[in-house]
Amino acid sequence: MIRSAKPAAAVAALALTVLTALPAPAAAAAPPSAGDGAGARNAAGGAAYPGDAADPLAALRRRQPVWHPCRTGPEDTAGADLDAAGARCTEVTVPLDYRHPDGRTLGVALSRLPATDAAHRLGTLFYNPGGPGVPARHLALALSRAAPALAARYDIVGMDPRFVGASTPLDCGWPAAGPGSAGPTRATFDRSAELAKDLAARCAPYHAVLPHVSTRNTARDMDLVRAVLGEPTIAYLGSSYGSYLGEVYLQLFPERVGRAVLDAPLDPDRFGPDLTATQGPAMDAALTAWAGWAARHDDRHHLGTSTAEVLTAVERVRLAAGRAPLTVGTHRVDARALPQVLWTVAAGDDTAAYTEFAALVRVLLDAAEGRTAEPTALLEAVLAGLEAPDAGGAAAVQTAIMCADRAASRDPLAYYRDVQAHRTDEPLFGPLTRNLTPCTFWPAQPAEPPTRVRNAVPVLLVGADGDPAATRSGQLSAHDALAGSRLVTLRGAFRHTVYAGLFAPRDACVDAAVDHYLLDGVLPAADADCVAPGSTDRAFGPAAKEE
Repeated sequence: MIRSAKPAAAVAALALTVLTALPAPAAAAAPPSAGDGAGARNAAGGAAYPGDAADPLAALRRRQPVWHPCRTGPEDTAGADLDAAGARCTEVTVPLDYRHPDGRTLGVALSRLPATDAAHRLGTLFYNPGGPGVPARHLALALSRAAPALAARYDIVGMDPRFVGASTPLDCGWPAAGPGSAGPTRATFDRSAELAKDLAARCAPYHAVLPHVSTRNTARDMDLVRAVLGEPTIAYLGSSYGSYLGEVYLQLFPERVGRAVLDAPLDPDRFGPDLTATQGPAMDAALTAWAGWAARHDDRHHLGTSTAEVLTAVERVRLAAGRAPLTVGTHRVDARALPQVLWTVAAGDDTAAYTEFAALVRVLLDAAEGRTAEPTALLEAVLAGLEAPDAGGAAAVQTAIMCADRAASRDPLAYYRDVQAHRTDEPLFGPLTRNLTPCTFWPAQPAEPPTRVRNAVPVLLVGADGDPAATRSGQLSAHDALAGSRLVTLRGAFRHTVYAGLFAPRDACVDAAVDHYLLDGVLPAADADCVAPGSTDRAFGPAAKEE
């Protein structure tokens, strides 16, 4: 699972989703054979549109969108905000299975904010904020407000991916968002495996749909929407999971991309259920960076006067939760929940985010040491979210996307062995990042193999070298796979996403590089570095050599 750098922002995005009932699933389609995909292709990525080369989607492309107000009712404040900003919304019909474009269809919902400087309009920019499973329709307005220069020159389109937000939904009725951490023992691992198995079984009624909830199909949906909007090419901005969607789109439709920026790019060769297995060391590094800050502010938070002392305090919390659940207000925080709670260190690396996280840890330490502990506002929101059922199917769809993109191991004990092998070097986050997911028990297999991303399309990649979710090694893998890319790195930063302050502290140097490319079409001549606050050198300069 790719977690938002700002949990509250992600929760708000999902809470505003407008969902309707999913029709009864159709009969399962046969898996693709080696001969499928005779339509548009590129060498490495496989079929862009599997099937008849004579454009079987022509009828869908010719449909004219019916634009309407975005607000769906009196409680839809996000829709009202879009309307007030001048946006219009519509739904585009797409095939469930692109091998059978005349079969069952879905609705994909989108908003469009017209360029505010129409005389100098550059085109249409599609924005995907990540997830997977986070609606983009109303977050297009957040981009417009954060990057007014882009909003002036581009129509900004926010498309809710298939089964997400206001698009045709998929809700498996999960009582929880996921299995959480494997915990400290074989017994706690077994409980997480039983929960994962139960969650997967609840999606079994939709087994005919599940193979098609893939990033490849979302990329195809994007291209169909592009055609319906009458745009020969699009610009694209994707962050976190949105970067992987962009990588797949670039591979399938290289000729349809004008300018593209991928913020916090993910490793295209690993994206799927087991991507998080790479995140433990990066999360530990982010925690250590925060601990150094907390030590410098011990007069306020009283967690320790050195980095080692602060980390020892966190370790006391981990060991106490392993012995018995911690009592925090009305909540109980056990060893399976604790790593998810501490994941909030990824919310950002500025003073405000670090202060919030330090207060959260202080509460947990009080609980671990037997004192009365009442949750902070952030901790209350996190714990309430972990205890709540899957609202509207958001977590189920996120899981379904990853299960459809890449098959997971069907051997639960393979995950247990991996967790055990890393108990010493990843004691806190390893049991979470290396644990199994419902994909191990998923009632459907991917309809297609994973997308092999290898192309030379010009694209700008931006990311923090200490990103705990889009790890540095993953960013470099994306850079290698995209031979036409330039990589701008924010050095000394431990945040997930770096552009425009949308989900993490903004950086003027990164913003300037992105805006120069999207507005002027100028890629950096070579890879380059920006420097995070804390250094007097704010120059945009050549990239540091990687070991």
